[in-house]
Amino acid sequence: MLEAPGILTFVGNFRLSVDPLPDPEEPIRTELFSVERLEQHAESLAAAQRVTADPRRGWRLLPRLVDNGRVLLASYRAIAEAVREERPITAAAEWLVDNFHIVDDQLRQIREDLPRRFYRELPKLAAGFLEGYPRVFGVAWAFVAHTDSRFEPEALRRFVRAYQRVQPLTIGELWAVPITLRILLVENLRRLAERIVRDRAARQEADELADPLLGLGGRTPADATAVLARVEQQRLPTAFAVQLVQRLREQDPDVVPALGWLEERFAAQGTTSEEIVRLEHHRQGAMNVTVRNIITSMRLMSNFDWKEFFESISRVDEVLRAGTDFAALDFPTRDRYRHAIEDLARGSRCSEVEVACRVVARTKEAAATNDAGHERRRDPGYHLLSQGRAALEHELGFRVRPGQWLTRTYLTAAMPAYLGTVALLCALVLAPPLMLAAHAGVGAAGLLLFALLALVPATDLAIALTNLGVVERIGPRPLPKLELRDGVPAELRTLVVMPALLSSEAHVEELVAQLEVHYLANPDGELRFALLSDWTDDPAETRADDEGLVAAAAEGIARLNARHGPASDDGERFFLFQRARRWNERQGGWIGWERKRGKLHELNRLLRGATDTGFVVLAGQPMAPPSGVRYVITLDADTRLPVGAARALIGTIAQPLNRARFDPRAGRVVEGYGVLQPRVTPTLPPDRKGSVYQRISAGPCGIDPYASAVSDVYQDLFGEGSYTGKGIYDLDAFEAALAGRV
Repeated sequence: MLEAPGILTFVGNFRLSVDPLPDPEEPIRTELFSVERLEQHAESLAAAQRVTADPRRGWRLLPRLVDNGRVLLASYRAIAEAVREERPITAAAEWLVDNFHIVDDQLRQIREDLPRRFYRELPKLAAGFLEGYPRVFGVAWAFVAHTDSRFEPEALRRFVRAYQRVQPLTIGELWAVPITLRILLVENLRRLAERIVRDRAARQEADELADPLLGLGGRTPADATAVLARVEQQRLPTAFAVQLVQRLREQDPDVVPALGWLEERFAAQGTTSEEIVRLEHHRQGAMNVTVRNIITSMRLMSNFDWKEFFESISRVDEVLRAGTDFAALDFPTRDRYRHAIEDLARGSRCSEVEVACRVVARTKEAAATNDAGHERRRDPGYHLLSQGRAALEHELGFRVRPGQWLTRTYLTAAMPAYLGTVALLCALVLAPPLMLAAHAGVGAAGLLLFALLALVPATDLAIALTNLGVVERIGPRPLPKLELRDGVPAELRTLVVMPALLSSEAHVEELVAQLEVHYLANPDGELRFALLSDWTDDPAETRADDEGLVAAAAEGIARLNARHGPASDDGERFFLFQRARRWNERQGGWIGWERKRGKLHELNRLLRGATDTGFVVLAGQPMAPPSGVRYVITLDADTRLPVGAARALIGTIAQPLNRARFDPRAGRVVEGYGVLQPRVTPTLPPDRKGSVYQRISAGPCGIDPYASAVSDVYQDLFGEGSYTGKGIYDLDAFEAALAGRV
């Protein structure tokens, strides 16, 4: 039997005080509306609703939700007990007891999705029967009431859109739509569950009254006057009266006069037993439908794509999509832009839609120019997250919060701020022991010696504390990305290369198989794959098995091209680039020039048309590298490229804010990124291979930009990092930055 432990835990975490709700016993149900009538009602509702100036004042929903969980759990247990005792229950009760796990999931979901800070920021209604509750709560209440708790996505979409034609909702309110719908469905189910339990108790009481009147169990029928005296002065619940009527209806009124007594009571109320029975059956039928709708809606809402729904009803999204390339971004990036708009609206007197319009206006101004960096200014993120933020804040009259000001000041003077923090913490660490030593009578020489000896561990501690503070305060800042829904386009053509050494034919087969795995995991769009190989170091320029190894590699690449077909331009999809050995005086042998770094440098030159590289001609055919390559992804032979990782990397480096802009005078990339290196973690060893340490330390496999957003102090604070040879780079920017340095 289901015990619903989640609800018990939920109840124990909150104070069980219940805020008032209108008609707390009546189901949230009124006249059913068609979709067109719902839209009209939404417009009139938006015109009538007004919000308070301070959203932090209002009723709390969580205490009522906790109480709902307690009542629903008690109702479930009461119905389950009736089932165990083999007593009849209604269809609505069956729906509740059979699907209570869904209700438990909804309560848990609400708790996770409605943090108190988020709830406090929701605009609250200033008047009406839901005064003090969030405005979106009133919107959801109207929808639930006029649809009989039936969740229809298109009807909800049109209802919210109609409301926003009169009064736009904030981004936070739109995200709160599914949460408030869940809260109201739980609230409505609680009210119905209480009725179900009350009606069941009333029917049981009617049975206990009818049994002695009918003389069941071989007993003599009891005196009707004495039995009915117990309920003479009481108001008869409808369920009680109907159950009693149904039990006594087939009996002779002269033998069982209680039926006549009931008819007299009904007549005094201006009705009849037939009318009471009809109304009760109608009420039970409506209750069955509503409970079924609630449970079905809960199930549908759990599997519904709320992200797509949100973006289809957001006025901010509508403005940004119409005026910019906002739709080309991936969802996390779009969400970051929306959060920035929320922040700007909260700190100014402008609405979120007005902020979005200002951003679009600035992007259009940038589109009219053709100077360096205009592509960056055409992206909304330039004005929301990047260099254009300050000018936009000034235009909006944005008031910077103290915490924001402190973080910005620290980032502006990152190096002196970081070193100053380390020095200050180091001094604070050293001061107490030095003061104690001086107080104990240690001389100046002893104090100096102690300070010198303690300086290294104190500095280590100060650096660790500073890094912890930077990580906690600043944290990882994910880069904006393009979604590339249709795959990698031709203008972003990318070559995935595996630098490797050819050591044996078995190893060659492994390399070819690994290259095929990379393709199968990332087959979409303009991607090409290449094996970038060297022979192993040797005292001689050539070895007897060199030609055999290259032939095996070439055969494997040809096999892949035959198996997977040509690329979109009818050219080859897989390539082999093999370099000749060169004499290295320092190493005293023949090796691949500059090893991996040299391979990438020569590959870049080859892709840009150079003919004097160290690559050898294979099978007498001219070297034919892929044309139009813009980016290169480099992988080691033991590096995995998970499904979709290549597209994610390309979408990141190709996003306008991340595109590299090389300054010839400075000799480096001054805006954007020439190289992007995602997090790389060790894989779990296959087939029980590997050490115990590797099994403990291994994490998400391969190059996976979405494995987790990690914070690196050096990158977060200074915006720079060290390239270790795994990642993606802009071919032209990479070569321009290294020109004359390799």
